Amino acid sequence: MAAAKLVPRLPRQVLLRLADLLGLLMSIFDRQGRAVALNNLEVAFGDRFSPRQRKRIARESFQHFARSMVDLLWTPRLTRENYARYLESEGMELLDTGPEFKGRVMVACYHYSNFEWLSWLCATCGFTATIINQQFKNSLLDPIFKRLRELSGHEMVPRERGITRLYKALRRGGRTAVLVDLTVPPSQGAVVIECFGLKTSVTSAHAWLHHNTGTPIVPAHCEPLANGRYRIVFHRRIDDATKLSEQQIAQACWDSFEPYVRKNPAPWLWMYKHWRYRPSDARRPYPFYANIEPRFDKLVRAAQSSML
Repeated sequence: MAAAKLVPRLPRQVLLRLADLLGLLMSIFDRQGRAVALNNLEVAFGDRFSPRQRKRIARESFQHFARSMVDLLWTPRLTRENYARYLESEGMELLDTGPEFKGRVMVACYHYSNFEWLSWLCATCGFTATIINQQFKNSLLDPIFKRLRELSGHEMVPRERGITRLYKALRRGGRTAVLVDLTVPPSQGAVVIECFGLKTSVTSAHAWLHHNTGTPIVPAHCEPLANGRYRIVFHRRIDDATKLSEQQIAQACWDSFEPYVRKNPAPWLWMYKHWRYRPSDARRPYPFYANIEPRFDKLVRAAQSSML
């Protein structure tokens, strides 16, 4: 991949302008992604934003994603000596869980702004982890991005038997991070949470790992700052997680993050199909791509029962 060799040679300000241009072009030519983003914003926020504002937010969402991918390619230029020019953190001390948990910690993170550099900062500050490597539709890209993600010191493992690998790592006193805001089919270890008041099917991996290893969960996200800088924000540890169901843990993680998206929606991945399923008795509109799925209805009923 020529871009992996070219991008680290470019000045970062030039790179940011190129990423914004790329994101703009994506928002124009990816008609399906743009349609999904606009409809997602409409059902999530109702009439809070005008059609013109939704178009702007959708465009900026493409641009934020383009920046995160281009910045990942630029990662070889980051060092322990220069990263403070580009990254700052808030609440990182929450990752130090002390001798009670033997150093174990699990970060629940989201596709918001530069989520790739959230991972890099954790490793650079001493919190290296075992993480399931996100795969691309083009498998030729997988080894390139795996190498870039491992530059910080993380161990990236394949999706096959990935949860088992994370379980073993945590049992040995290790650390991990899990992206928790993508749709998971109801048949694949999912739980239902409410996201902007709409029910969606997400992974239960972090909750299952907590229940089976006792590892504390610290939600975290990356937010954009001026001049291409970022702040990594670590949220308060989920309270009483041992007393909560897997669904309740997943909901608590999302609830710690949603206020940030409501305040600044553009950095989230709005072109992604976050609500692929809708309840058969839904009382409010869902996106045009959402479908009724009996197994999803079953998960909805289970979620309602766990809250009684």
